[in-house]
Amino acid sequence: MSEAESIPELDPIVHGQLRLAVLSLLSTVDHADFKWLRDKTRSTDGNLGANLAKLEQAKYIAVTKKFIARKPTSSYRLTPRGRKALAGYVAALRKLLADKL
Repeated sequence: MSEAESIPELDPIVHGQLRLAVLSLLSTVDHADFKWLRDKTRSTDGNLGANLAKLEQAKYIAVTKKFIARKPTSSYRLTPRGRKALAGYVAALRKLLADKL
């Protein structure tokens, strides 16, 4: 990247470490429940819940809540908007790093 080129902007919603991990994980599956995401990210319930809420507010993920055996269960999936945001983030990183790696 030449000095004349601007540095690509990284989406601050995607840029968070846990949010990036969640979006990356959801991009590989149709849907995932809270426990699976918590276990894969090694996050606490509170931290994961707060970051999932940010992703849901941005409409990057969608949540379906239901009861299974009288226990509440949340299932998360990546939305088309979330997939586009993740792809844009990866493209911006590639542009930023160019052929440096």
